[in-house]
Amino acid sequence: MILTPLPLTPDHDIPGPLLTELTALYASNREFQALSGDFPDPDDIRPEQVATALAEELANPGVEVLLARSQGRLVGVVITLARHPDPADPDPWIGLLMVDAGQHGQGHGRRIAESVEDRFQDSGRAGVRLAVLDANPKGLAFWTALGYEVVGHRPDLRLGRPCAVLRKPLPRLRLAGRVAVLDPDGAVFLFRYDSDDTGPHWALPGGGLEEGETSREGARRELREETGWADLTPGPFLTLWDHDFTRFGHVIRQHDYIYVSPGPHREPTGPHLAAEHASDGILGWRWWSREELRTTTELVWPPHLGRLLDEFDRRGEEG
Repeated sequence: MILTPLPLTPDHDIPGPLLTELTALYASNREFQALSGDFPDPDDIRPEQVATALAEELANPGVEVLLARSQGRLVGVVITLARHPDPADPDPWIGLLMVDAGQHGQGHGRRIAESVEDRFQDSGRAGVRLAVLDANPKGLAFWTALGYEVVGHRPDLRLGRPCAVLRKPLPRLRLAGRVAVLDPDGAVFLFRYDSDDTGPHWALPGGGLEEGETSREGARRELREETGWADLTPGPFLTLWDHDFTRFGHVIRQHDYIYVSPGPHREPTGPHLAAEHASDGILGWRWWSREELRTTTELVWPPHLGRLLDEFDRRGEEG
């Protein structure tokens, strides 16, 4: 799936062949056009009407029309708004997402929505909104299945029709480095964390990267700060674990780069550990055997850590 901005000629017109494609896409969605009332006759949508409708959209500040192509074929169009006219609304909006009716059921709508969300997330936006006509239960079902929640009701700005307003929070991306320290018997060192957002769980030493750090550098710094073990260096790469959680009311999508390091069986040490652990929500620590990891009912991050370490051991034996 490729999203590209709507190209225009030097005279700000839509190229003829593309306008033909867009008209066919709009006309294929007869049910939606009859519901929306955007065109006088949903059974006779003409190129000049589509061109006028898109020109009116682009005349608004912050509007972008994006075309979705799959294997070279135009399969969808999406119109986004960087900011709502209401200054109290901080979110960008999806004004329209339309998929060629002949391509329904193939996941194009979901992929287009995810691509738009990624674009807004990359620009630092915290959420995205859209409005669904109250008379469009199919549209409401589609968006709620993608994680959007109804946050209000209002008439649409163009024709005053009753709509549900939906919003989806966009995760903030956070990169982290962690180290699985293994003692001579293969036991792994874990911290016990607790917080109002995520609850009690066990996790490897590590944390978020600082600006300019590589994941390996950040993992080593975090390990030293949290354990006092300055003699250990992150070794082979174990896995990349992507997960979402909520922190201080914000959804975080974290990429944990996890490394392995052998080390002696010992306790954390150092004059500043108490303050470091208090700030990170660390309540305690202990070494876990592989059998304990396989049978525990407690929450361990990343999931299936014992299996990951067993597979790592086997790779080392085969190598």
